[in-house]
Amino acid sequence: MLAAPPIPAVAGIPVDFVLFALTLAGVALFHHHTLRVAVIGLVVITLYKLAFSGFRGVPGVDGLLALFGHEWVTLANLFGLLLGFALLSRHFEQSRLPALLPRFLPDDWKGGFAMLVSVFVLSSFLDNIAAAMIGGTMARVLFKDRLHIGFLAAIVAASNAGGAGSVVGDTTTTMMWIAGVAPRQVFDAYVAAVPALLFFGVVAARQQHAFQPITKDAPAGIVVDWPRLGIVAAILLAAIGANVYFNLRHPEVPMQAPVIGLAVWVAIALTGWVRKPDWSLLPGATRGSVFLLSLVLCAAMMPVEQLPLASWPVALGLGFVSAVFDNIPLTSLALHQGGYDWGFLAYAVGFGGSMIWFGSSAGVALAGMFPQARSVGAWLKGGWHVAVGYLVGFACLLFTLGWHPDAAPLRLSPTPPSTLSESKP
Repeated sequence: MLAAPPIPAVAGIPVDFVLFALTLAGVALFHHHTLRVAVIGLVVITLYKLAFSGFRGVPGVDGLLALFGHEWVTLANLFGLLLGFALLSRHFEQSRLPALLPRFLPDDWKGGFAMLVSVFVLSSFLDNIAAAMIGGTMARVLFKDRLHIGFLAAIVAASNAGGAGSVVGDTTTTMMWIAGVAPRQVFDAYVAAVPALLFFGVVAARQQHAFQPITKDAPAGIVVDWPRLGIVAAILLAAIGANVYFNLRHPEVPMQAPVIGLAVWVAIALTGWVRKPDWSLLPGATRGSVFLLSLVLCAAMMPVEQLPLASWPVALGLGFVSAVFDNIPLTSLALHQGGYDWGFLAYAVGFGGSMIWFGSSAGVALAGMFPQARSVGAWLKGGWHVAVGYLVGFACLLFTLGWHPDAAPLRLSPTPPSTLSESKP
């Protein structure tokens, strides 16, 4: 095998990172053309790496194929979940259950806060994409489709924070579980996630109440469509069941096939005769999925061979990095490196992406429902409390449990393609 060419750099920064930074800047600046910018960025980075730098140490088409061979399961799972949960959220809306929620929620800002808490709890046992989209559906009804950007950011943050301490609540924590990290170690992330929720949740609920108060009374005569609600439950149970079963019984299978995404679509197909899915949602959901997958692929192509030595300041920094750099390759690198306190890492990479709308799959999914969320400037201005909440939660975790790195060996996936750069010519 041919050795990879040296990586070109500008002022010591690899050109790959410069191109990726320009792509992210384009997404931030041209938020009405995010899909076009992301795809153009992916094409430019791919052509550049084919011509000059290779893929994780492997030059040319061979490197590109090796990259796809390593990433296709993650990409397929994300694609299946984003499309499937878009149909699920419409089933949930059409069940008319969200319209009944005003009967049970407080009439002031505490109603919005209670809704965020429900998203947090849902995400602890559901995928965070599903929790965010269900939260968006509830909020659309409760606040008459008038949502403050800060509250949208809080829905994403609640879904990511809720999944951070659960091995079935987020792709990154599931990766840790597959690698052999004990669920109780991941559970420590809730020591940070709960205080973070209390901070950003209260601020965001007050923002939303000032912008658009919660609906006080449910409309008369609403009848819940229980078959549709049953379909929602069946799809969610399929996703949870596939995740738990394969990780407990056959942990090698989730590394080789997108079993969670497939389970969701099997459930959709089997329940389609009960209530027909709203297929008209798929074009929009597909555009959002292609956008996210383009950024995930761009991130996977970056020449990041290792992270700094594990420490709590590094874990803290990874949370901010994950707001712009996909957290899946970051988690993979951290697992291969070892030496982390996994509760800290789960919180950092799971919650940190909430600080920018495209920093997590939950944010991209919710932005598909509410296009106004695609402005990075508006997200940062209205959702400032998410970043502060992240710091509050991290401090609580550090000063209560402390940093206790795990030295136990992990059950890791096959060696990443980057190590192929060590092959002799």
